[in-house]
Amino acid sequence: MAAGTSNYWEDLRKQARQLENELDLKLVSFSKLCTSYSHSSARDGRRDRYSSDTTPLLNGSSQDRMFETMAIEIEQLLARLTGVNDKMAEYTNSAGVPSLNAALMHTLQRHRDILQDYTHEFHKTKANFMAIRERENLLGSVRKDIESYKSGSGVNNRRTELFLKEHDHLRNSDRLIEETISIAMATKENMTSQRGMLKSIQSKMNTLANRFPAVNSLIQRINLRKRRDSLILGGVIGVCTILLLLYAFH
Repeated sequence: MAAGTSNYWEDLRKQARQLENELDLKLVSFSKLCTSYSHSSARDGRRDRYSSDTTPLLNGSSQDRMFETMAIEIEQLLARLTGVNDKMAEYTNSAGVPSLNAALMHTLQRHRDILQDYTHEFHKTKANFMAIRERENLLGSVRKDIESYKSGSGVNNRRTELFLKEHDHLRNSDRLIEETISIAMATKENMTSQRGMLKSIQSKMNTLANRFPAVNSLIQRINLRKRRDSLILGGVIGVCTILLLLYAFH
């Protein structure tokens, strides 16, 4: 009886190891498939930048089918390994020798850890593949929209060029206006400075005139003479103008 149960346990361990080896090989191939899909998608994306052909490549479809097939096979192997682990757990629970039961539990725990690692690795690789495929589908749709826009929007492109040219003209006009405003501001500051200088000179002249009365008197005489000369000159010009008018009408 003990030999029969021992053979049963060894048979379960043999099945578990065989399934674990198959899973290890499948997961390695599955990971390589996902990596090659990512690289080929990147190459296809770079090729699409310089090509207007937006037809899906057969390579991507073939890899999708391989992905689905391998995913189903790995899920089946994981389910079979889970079933073997469950049978091993039932066997350890039914074992009667405490020392033997502890050793069996240790072996069972190791197989469970391996199953958990394989399951985690499978789901992680599958999630990465699905994310890459969704991203490539989205980018492919965007590239297709861009190509269709480029192929059927010649008029829109012409309008866009005109709008860009008009925008450049407006920017140049704004730059000229800004330069003109800068020149005007500089001129204003220069005139303000000159006005300050003239006020300073005038105030100095007034100070000198107040300080030297003779000079002030001389300046006043000069101003009076200039006014008198101006009046005389104006009178002469007026008389000459009247004489010319009288001569012209007679």
